Amino acid sequence: MKQPKPIPGYKVDKSTIISLEKGKIPPQAIDLEEVVLGAMMIDKKGVDEVIDILSPESFYKDAHKHIFEAIFKLFENSEPVDLLTVSSQLKKDEKLDLIGGDFYLISLTQRVSSSAHIEFHARIILQKYIQRSLIKISNEIIEEAYDETKDVFDLLDNAEAKLYEVTQGNVKKSTETAQSLVIQAKKKIEDISNKEGLSGIPTGFDKVDKLTSGWQPSDLIIIAARPGMGKTALTLTMARNIAVDFNQAVAFFSLEMSSVQLITRLISSETGLSSEKLRTGKLEKHEWEQLNVKVKTLEKAPLFIDDTPSLSIFDLRAKARRLKSQYDIKVIMVDYLQLMTAGGSQKGGNREQEISTISRNLKALAKELSVPVIALSQLSRAVETRGGSKRPLLSDLRESGAIEQDADIVSFIYRPEYYKIDEWDDEERSPTEGQGEFIVAKHRNGGLDNIRLKFVGHLGKFDNLDDFDTPFGEFHSKMNAAANDDTFRPDNLPNPSDAFDGPEDDGVPF
Repeated sequence: MKQPKPIPGYKVDKSTIISLEKGKIPPQAIDLEEVVLGAMMIDKKGVDEVIDILSPESFYKDAHKHIFEAIFKLFENSEPVDLLTVSSQLKKDEKLDLIGGDFYLISLTQRVSSSAHIEFHARIILQKYIQRSLIKISNEIIEEAYDETKDVFDLLDNAEAKLYEVTQGNVKKSTETAQSLVIQAKKKIEDISNKEGLSGIPTGFDKVDKLTSGWQPSDLIIIAARPGMGKTALTLTMARNIAVDFNQAVAFFSLEMSSVQLITRLISSETGLSSEKLRTGKLEKHEWEQLNVKVKTLEKAPLFIDDTPSLSIFDLRAKARRLKSQYDIKVIMVDYLQLMTAGGSQKGGNREQEISTISRNLKALAKELSVPVIALSQLSRAVETRGGSKRPLLSDLRESGAIEQDADIVSFIYRPEYYKIDEWDDEERSPTEGQGEFIVAKHRNGGLDNIRLKFVGHLGKFDNLDDFDTPFGEFHSKMNAAANDDTFRPDNLPNPSDAFDGPEDDGVPF
């Protein structure tokens, strides 16, 4: 079959050419498009039912796209939607003649008598749009797959990203106007005001939540520390608080410890039974009962642990997308960043370039899924060699340039007790035993602070310092409490060395 001659000024879509060659036309439901648009113009209820289901791109016929755009503008401006107002809006947009004039609008309203079944009809239109999108994406994937210059792992990542976008109901988010963004921002502020709580995902640590208002969607949060400080213990405690206390789904990617080791740590902190007893299994009868009763809340928690070793950023993004689609995860945690690989064409680069690729992709993943991504990171040995205070600095981050640049929040864990420092370096000179500092050294959208937490080493967990005697996970809201005045704000000093360390060890006896 010969390809049709191109019409001057008209661009033929590749999917349309392929469909003609195979004797097919793109999936469509023009009759239902006419019915839905007609119903929207005669019944306000019809507009309310489908305005958030369809978009202008959902319609196959260009005239119908223009009509829906006019209806959407009227709805957005809280103006009535009917035959006259839609006609007036199309005139204002200089598109009335393109759709066939008032006569065509009248013919649409004459096709229906009510908005009955309009949602069902709209779903069919959406299905046809998704089918057309899949055809278009498939053709693009086929064309790219024939390109020998492209890395196969990049092709897989791009293909899965495109299919994920279709699953979410929008092929590609277009540029938004300031007006629509202001409306979204105002709605978010109103929602936060009505909730009278945190705008993000709570951690269970009162002062951390007060400073950050919870972990915010699309943020990349780096938690860095030297081995032995308790990075895994802190993130596991957060994961437990989020999943158990607040019933928010958490994805925990552990590149170092097995999933059974991690869940055993959580069992230890949940039940109050030491890791030594759980490791040996030497429990008294009442301790078995304690284990069976207290572990039930953990069993029901929406916590998903993946312990794939040497996980590539490509695999992480693929797994995260599936977890988001299946379980609507609200937080992603990665333990830890330096054990990840870039994968694909990045394998030949140096380590600094690889870490840069990983951190950039973690930030992109946070934005794509609109969830906070918390990544643990190692610090260089410069902390150990520095005299006086061993508090970490931003310059102590390994490959600090890329990580610090991509992160919205950079925080450190500091336990003086680990360095045999018995007293805090403040006016009170209070003892450091069983305590640690959560240092927020960079906060793109807020302030900095040093927040002291209780560290319970034999259970491998952190807790609120003021409430460490209460049962684990009990959340006492203190959002109105005053922040500490004696805070330390680390300066970004030059780093004398950036040595590499061996495998991670957070010092918790498990």
